[in-house]
Parts: sequence; C-alpha cells; structure tokens
Amino acid sequence: MTSHEWGRVDDDGTVYVKTADGERSVGQYPEGTPEEALSFFTERYAALAFEVELLEKRVTSGVLSPEEAVESVRTVRAQVVDANAVGDLASLAGRLDALGPVIASQREARREERAQRNAEAKTAKEGIVAQAEAVAEGSDWRNGANRLRDLLEQWKALPRIDRSSDDALWRRFSTARTAYTRHRKAHFAELNEKREGARAVKERLATEAESLAGSTDWGVTAGRYRDLMRDWKAAGPAPKDVDDALWKRFRGAQDAFFGARDAANAAMDEEFSANAEVKEALLVEAEALLPIGDVDAAKRTFRDIADRWDAAGKVPRDRMKDLEARIRKVEQAIRAVEDEAWKKSDPEKSARAEDMVSKLEDAIAKVEADLEKARAAGNEKKIRELEENLASRQQFLEMAKRASADFSG
Repeated sequence: MTSHEWGRVDDDGTVYVKTADGERSVGQYPEGTPEEALSFFTERYAALAFEVELLEKRVTSGVLSPEEAVESVRTVRAQVVDANAVGDLASLAGRLDALGPVIASQREARREERAQRNAEAKTAKEGIVAQAEAVAEGSDWRNGANRLRDLLEQWKALPRIDRSSDDALWRRFSTARTAYTRHRKAHFAELNEKREGARAVKERLATEAESLAGSTDWGVTAGRYRDLMRDWKAAGPAPKDVDDALWKRFRGAQDAFFGARDAANAAMDEEFSANAEVKEALLVEAEALLPIGDVDAAKRTFRDIADRWDAAGKVPRDRMKDLEARIRKVEQAIRAVEDEAWKKSDPEKSARAEDMVSKLEDAIAKVEADLEKARAAGNEKKIRELEENLASRQQFLEMAKRASADFSG
C-alpha cells in the first residue's frame, strides 16, 4: 500500500481520499504503479483547486453578478464534494463557502446602487415630464415639436424605475405630448384658414391695382393706392408662394402708375420752372416791405404783389414749399402789425376800460366819505380798514387809467 497525506492506494490499485467522515474510494488505476495512481488523482485535485481559485478571483472582482456567482459556486462545490480526486477537498469546499458573505455583500451593494440609479432616473424623468408639460402649455409651435422629440429620446435612454411610478410619469409625459400636438394642429389649421382668406383678399387687391395702373387721375388714384396698401397690410400673410406672386403683381401695377405720374410731374416741373423765376422776383419786392412801417401802404403793395403771384401760376413741386413759406412770412408780418393796431383801438375794449375807471372813481369817492366820518368819530379800527381799502382801490384805478390810455392812444 502506498500512502499520501490525503489518500492512499490499496494493493489492488484502488485509490482512497481522506475526508472528515473517513476514507472514500475515488477510483482505480490498475495499469500503473501506486505512485502514478496517486499522481493521477492528485492532479485532478490540482485542477479543482485551480478552478476554485479562478472562481474566487471572478467573484471578488465583481465580474459575475451575484446570481451568476451563486450558481457557479453551487456547481463547483458539487464537483468538489463528490470529486474523484485526492487532496484537501474540505479546504476547497470551505473556500467556496467563504464566498457566500462576499456575494451577499456584493448583492447588497448592487441593490443600493440600483436604488440610487432608480432614484436618479426617477428625478430625471420627473424633470423631463415637467419640461414636456411646460412646452404643452406654451405656444412655441416652431420649436416645441423638436423639443418634445428630444425629451422622448432622453426618456428612452433612462432605465425603467418601479412600475407604478414609471407608468404614472409616462402617462403625464404622453398626455403633454398629445395636448401639444393637438393644439399645434389646431393653430396651423386656423393659420391656414386665415392665409386662404388673405389669398382671396390679396387677389382682389392685386386685380384692382392692375386696373388702376393706367390711370392719369393722379391725385385720386394715388389716394386709392394708399388705401389698397393699407388693406394689403391688414390682410395678413397668404401661403408664401402665392403671397410672393400676388405681391409681385400688386407692386408691379403700383410702380407702373407712380412711374407714369412721376414722369408727368417731371414734365410739368420743367414747364413751371419759368413761373418760379417770376415768383422769386416777386418775393424780392415783398420781403423789401419788412420790417413793416406804414401798415396801410404795406397792405396795398402786398395786395398788388399777391395778385401778380397768383397770376404767375404753378411752380415745380420741389420749389413750392420754400416759395410759399417766404410769401406767407411777409403776409403774417403785415397781419401781426395790423392785429396789434386793432387791439389798441378796439372800441369795445376801450369802452370797458373807461367804464372801469368811472366805477373805481365812484367807489373811491364813497370810501373817502366813509373815511372822513370814521375819523370824525375817532373809530381807529374802522379808519385802518378804510385806509387799506382806499389804497387798494387807488392802485386798481391807476392800472385802469393806463389801460384806457393805451386804447385811446
């Protein structure tokens, strides 16, 4: 019999392993020597020990999930317990059992990590829902749809959380998207309806503008074009391609009319340039009246100038404002001097001034009489009151006399 620390070989080639419960037969190796038999079964043990060591490294490194680790330990332990190998099988089993607390710790850590991820995912989803609801409550029809699509992609990238919370948040998110889409469609439907209405209005305006393009009734037609432009702006936008085409028609007709009017006015301006020279000469005469001395003589001279001014006729439009302003300045200067003279000689105002003087003189005479009586009676209080009254009335009398003198002058 050949023995080993953990096993032996019987004379018939049977190999035994030593366990806590005693020896157990692990097989026979009749064709070789006892040493070879023990070597064969101890190599099997070495292979098991290597597998246990490898599993320990995989478990402790966290490569395996706790569920995978438990299953692997169970499988390898079954192989170790009933292994046909010679070695310290109990030690290998103990090492496998020692992985239990490690796996339990990893399971708890993963549970906490998963809970943290779920909490973060829930917070992120709540934020996504809040943003979606804000978009749904707004009216950003241009960017809102793209924003909701981005939020949906963000939602998909997040892990699911507990079922009830996930379902509740998804319902809010979906409701917000649905509400926004419905309102957006309604908005564009209404907008399209308005644009179709604008199309009809602008087609009518373009047609009328084209009908007026050949008119030579410059003033009336120009006013009508202003009205058409006001109506065009008030109509709002039509569908873009239609709007551009209608505007081209409208603008073309308008340009044709005003181009013709400008050409006609230019011809008239050239014709009226000689009239402007005549009025320039008349202005030299009119402005020589300033400043106004003898208003009656100035009025007679200005009337003659005004008659010749009207007879001179129209002037070019770009000269009209300046020439009219200069002649009006002379006219206003004459009128101002005339008005000032009238104010001073106004019979009604003069009569009112004289009447005021008369009334004040009568009132003063009465106060003076009362004052004499008060002095005779020695009534000091009454004397002071009447003296103050008399002084005040005399001041008013002086003012009234000066005004009356102005009108009389």
